[in-house]
Amino acid sequence: MPLPLYLLAVAVFAMGTSEFMLAGLLPDIAADLGVTVGTAGALTSAYAVGMIVGAPAVAAFARRWPARSALVVSVLVFLAAHVVGAATTSFPLLLATRVAAALANAGFLAIALTTAAAMVPADRKGRALAVLLSGTTTATIAGVPAGSLLGSLLGWRATFWAVAALCLPAALGILRGVPARGPQEGERERPALRAEFAQLARPRLILVMTLGALVNAATFGSFTFLAPVVTDTAGLDELWVPFALVVFGAGSLLGVNVAGRLSDRLPGLVLAAGGPPLLIGWPALALLAEVPLALFALLFVQGALSFAVGSTLIARVLHEAAGAPTMAGSYATAALNVGAAAGPLIAAATLRGQGGGLGPLWAGGALVGVALLVLLLFRDAFAVGRERVAGR
Repeated sequence: MPLPLYLLAVAVFAMGTSEFMLAGLLPDIAADLGVTVGTAGALTSAYAVGMIVGAPAVAAFARRWPARSALVVSVLVFLAAHVVGAATTSFPLLLATRVAAALANAGFLAIALTTAAAMVPADRKGRALAVLLSGTTTATIAGVPAGSLLGSLLGWRATFWAVAALCLPAALGILRGVPARGPQEGERERPALRAEFAQLARPRLILVMTLGALVNAATFGSFTFLAPVVTDTAGLDELWVPFALVVFGAGSLLGVNVAGRLSDRLPGLVLAAGGPPLLIGWPALALLAEVPLALFALLFVQGALSFAVGSTLIARVLHEAAGAPTMAGSYATAALNVGAAAGPLIAAATLRGQGGGLGPLWAGGALVGVALLVLLLFRDAFAVGRERVAGR
């Protein structure tokens, strides 16, 4: 894999730390700013909404920019949003900074996904995506737990300052390592923006985006409210929350790397082998959350399955959107974050039901169930074969 892919993954690590870190900080943020934990969960949804809107908007706005310039600007805006967020005492302003950070993250990820796909042959897009997403999974292993621990020791604001600091070496690495012009930027002819948006009318593209959104909704809905499961249901100390995040992150790193080697050639196999256990895993986690050993074992498994299935679906988005070379990354980012926005909102609603703090886990199982039903109805779209794999 080209070196610039790994440099992009460093920036994805910083942004992934921010995107996931609220799972360990929500109780402290809620207490400090005088809101409920459910209300604080809106920070995750606001971030996802910003990414849904920002992915196509920023990609369209910056499609004529050199990729390196657009990537660096995105990182610097992301940094500024975290500085303001760390300093504010207003929940509405904090919410606004999350949207601003999300817009920057969306622009970055949309451009990075497109850049990564252009760096490799068509049959290695899944591998390239795995390298890029390894920044996110590494964040769940190292960045998010470290942020949660830092928040426990020094307060949640310290975590925001730490993310801002991470952006500086990320921007420098991109500036020095990513070519000024990407592989496709020297070409004179590009599809018109209208033609690229027209790809969204393709049924198979809509299908894989929908499935990706459903699976990611289950992941984010469950992950966002993980801290109360660890401390309330399992009865563990707050300092166990970072460990739970490490376990989930370790599973996700395994899942995304295994899927990266298979998703280009055998997407149907990955989905068929990973989907049913993922469906069973969320309810099982709800039933066994009181047992710490079972809790941590299932968190590892669910992390692996969630990212294996999810990353395979996002890789298929890039394949199916091959006719939109500058916008494909934004479609993949939007699919991810429609789920990331809806998941926590659905999960928060279940907190008021009979399931209580375990409601998000039951909701995760239901969302995966819907995804598998849709996949079963349209399974021919994932048939293994040369034409299917090439996205033609």
